[in-house]
Amino acid sequence: MAAEELRTSDFFFDLPQELIAQDPLEDRSSSRLLVLDRSRGEVSHHGFRDILQFLQPGDCLVLNDTKVIPARLLGQREETGGHVEVLLLKRQEGDVWETLVKPGKKCRPGARLVFGDGRLRAQVLETVQEGCRLVKFEYQGIFEEVLDALGEMPLPPYITHRLADPSRYQTVYAKHEGSAAAPTAGLHFTRELLEEIGTKGVETACVTLHVGLGTFRPVKEERVLDHHMHQEFYQVSEEAAEKINRARAAGGRIICVGTTSCRTLESAADQEGIVHAGGGSTEIFIYPGYRFRAVDALVTNFHLPESTLLMLVSALAGREKVLAAYEEAVRERYRFFSFGDAMFIF
Repeated sequence: MAAEELRTSDFFFDLPQELIAQDPLEDRSSSRLLVLDRSRGEVSHHGFRDILQFLQPGDCLVLNDTKVIPARLLGQREETGGHVEVLLLKRQEGDVWETLVKPGKKCRPGARLVFGDGRLRAQVLETVQEGCRLVKFEYQGIFEEVLDALGEMPLPPYITHRLADPSRYQTVYAKHEGSAAAPTAGLHFTRELLEEIGTKGVETACVTLHVGLGTFRPVKEERVLDHHMHQEFYQVSEEAAEKINRARAAGGRIICVGTTSCRTLESAADQEGIVHAGGGSTEIFIYPGYRFRAVDALVTNFHLPESTLLMLVSALAGREKVLAAYEEAVRERYRFFSFGDAMFIF
């Protein structure tokens, strides 16, 4: 199917509500792993720790070391006392943030907001693309400390249970603060498993992409090509680029952990697949027909129907093969979405 013919509905699958994971497993690496051989279309079932047998000496595992901030703020509109919810997406400059505000219609430019009995205040400056609001915050002290005290982890709306331990929505290697959502494929890794992977001769490289609206905004357009991705900040260090390029030159595979790591490398790579150090904003949208430059294999979770993430996975492995694998995952009662099970596509 040509890219111009792709419809959002081409990426629909039927998912029973009870398969949406509501809580993380006690042991991160005890989740299940569905392995998809994209050349043959063959599927096999494993435990996540079995990923060791699918990694080879010389491979390079690429991790997104972004850290989720407590980006969800609950407060009131100063004028009326009405409830308001603000989700921090991206810091623009100083104390000005790009945000999602609910209810948006009642938070027009000029509206003033109050959080934590006045410990944090804000003013809506303007409405920007995708209905987001630029908001300027006012506070005493250090913003990050105020946010730690007043903010909540921004769990996706399909998770209705309260998260007892906020650290379970962070990867064990999270380092650089700035995400409004976790790069969830990385949640399966423990420090011990990463050590075993290193002992096997597999290199690990960390890149950063701060997950924002572009990753989880639903596709509302009928034609896939009409969807516009929101910009997200990424950074690739000299060290990471060197590791990745060295592994590729030696014949190793570049294996991304998560769609965010994949989008980072595809944004930073040239036409020859060489990854360049640097950073900036990316709005790369990967769907079937895309020619991958730098990525050979992918560790990923099971994604929402009709989402850009499912489109990216389908670009790598083929839409029909991916949807067939998802159907089998449903039959086998895999757990879906952020706290769910994992796939390895090679």
